[in-house]
Amino acid sequence: MTQDQYDSPWKEAIEIMLPDFIAFYFPGAWRAIDWQQPYRFLDQELQKIVPESHTGRRVVDKLVEVALVCGRGEQWIHLHIEIQSSPEADFAERMMIYHYRIFDRFRRPVASLAMLADSRPGWRPGPYRQSVLGCNWTLEYPSVKLLDYRRGEKTLASSDNPFGLVTLAHLRTQGTRNQSARRYRAKYRLIRLLYGRGWEKRRIIQLLRIIDWLMALPPHLEQSLRQRLITVEGERHMQYVTSFERLAKQEGRQEGHQEGRQEGGRDLLLRLLERRFGALPDAIENQIRDATSEQLNAWADRVLDADCLEAVFRHL
Repeated sequence: MTQDQYDSPWKEAIEIMLPDFIAFYFPGAWRAIDWQQPYRFLDQELQKIVPESHTGRRVVDKLVEVALVCGRGEQWIHLHIEIQSSPEADFAERMMIYHYRIFDRFRRPVASLAMLADSRPGWRPGPYRQSVLGCNWTLEYPSVKLLDYRRGEKTLASSDNPFGLVTLAHLRTQGTRNQSARRYRAKYRLIRLLYGRGWEKRRIIQLLRIIDWLMALPPHLEQSLRQRLITVEGERHMQYVTSFERLAKQEGRQEGHQEGRQEGGRDLLLRLLERRFGALPDAIENQIRDATSEQLNAWADRVLDADCLEAVFRHL
């Protein structure tokens, strides 16, 4: 069986269902946040603040700007969500470092929330504490352990919150590692459960994508499962699997085209800059490699009129 993928499904689940995620795992925080106000993900800002979070560790970091329910006007804070899918000795210290760097960048209150999604029951990192010469520094942060939800799987299965099923899918994935036949049966039952929820079609397709991503199967079993589900859908006059597959193909094409255009834009900008200003410093090349499409377009518009390299990147 291929390596199980936990990070990408969880990242997508948080991005498309953030209020449900907070309500399910951190209900106190959910009640304190004003969900009538628009919230904003700041992934690119997080990459600048803590670039080492993108070095391949099995972890999901999300940074979100949210408003609190406050009787004296709006109060905006930054929500740092950490999902850790493997034990790490210095986890509490890293939570402290990220917490401080985010505060230092924005100068707003920061709430750090941790989800322990690993498979080791005894790994439960506590708060970060440092004390020297009478100077004390402590960071306590709310955390949840997904393994603890094994004691209430019936509750998960009947929850109105979609993260009941996402949690169940995660636990089933952990419990069927290298056991394709068992995972096949568990995945089929879980998707049948999803179909019976009565949620809107878009929500069911979103969850189908996440469950499918988490509970990966060998190709021959995946094909068998698809056929069984299509039969079930025919009986119920639903079209979730076919809609899901069509959406996945469209997204794949769109992402491929977008990535191709963006990479081409980077190469073109580098060539233009080298023609105008000669060899580029490594810092400039790295900045271009990490840039968004909007940044690339803005810099490209300045190349022909700029009288020096610094003028291209000024104020960006």
